[in-house]
Amino acid sequence: MKRTSIIILLLLICNSASAQLFTKEKIKNQENFDKQLLTWGYFLGFNSYDFKFEYEQDLKDIHVQTNVGFNVGLIGDLRINEYFNLRFEPGLYISQRNLQYDESYFEGMSFNQSDLLREVKSTYIHFPLLLKASTKRINNFKPFLVGGFSTALNLSSNEDNPDDNSAGQFRTKKGMFFYEVGFGVDLYLEWFKFTPSIRGIFAINDELVIDSDIDSPWTGNVATMKTRGVFVNFTFQ
Repeated sequence: MKRTSIIILLLLICNSASAQLFTKEKIKNQENFDKQLLTWGYFLGFNSYDFKFEYEQDLKDIHVQTNVGFNVGLIGDLRINEYFNLRFEPGLYISQRNLQYDESYFEGMSFNQSDLLREVKSTYIHFPLLLKASTKRINNFKPFLVGGFSTALNLSSNEDNPDDNSAGQFRTKKGMFFYEVGFGVDLYLEWFKFTPSIRGIFAINDELVIDSDIDSPWTGNVATMKTRGVFVNFTFQ
């Protein structure tokens, strides 16, 4: 995801927040919404996944081309007190990353241009458990921080495929674990609560499945390959 898109989104959030913060309007929308023990909703959004590589030897980095993906899911929110909520946000996250290898990885070997590129498509069923820490509500505006841990099942994983990169198959693991941190703002509209938020996600475990050949040009120099990314979600409750 391009940095300019994130900057534009931040400016829109700040503009909306400042309008809510400094308005003289005293009428509160959805005044009793946050007093409920349990609330439900759904979210739509987009993502940009990346990989963080650690290498065995000091060769040229594997270049990761990121793409904008799509998010959709449900929300269950448990009120702890006025400032803290526990949230469960299961969702479907679809993304694609392209790995571009330098020709130096294939030194002394015959190769095609197609060998330098690997497409990594991921379809994650994502299960985050998050703690939301909010400020005191000001009119119809309430910012918050959020963080927690999550697990995900990659439906596009080919971990069990006996073929590897020698047959054109770049393999990733099915099960992943992450920690997440982010921020957002609750906007209380007349009929519902609307929440734009931004969250960073960082893998705890290695996602790469090593090729059978320990000297494979695709995986032989990779010590770890961990997912990281940015989510931008728009929540409706």
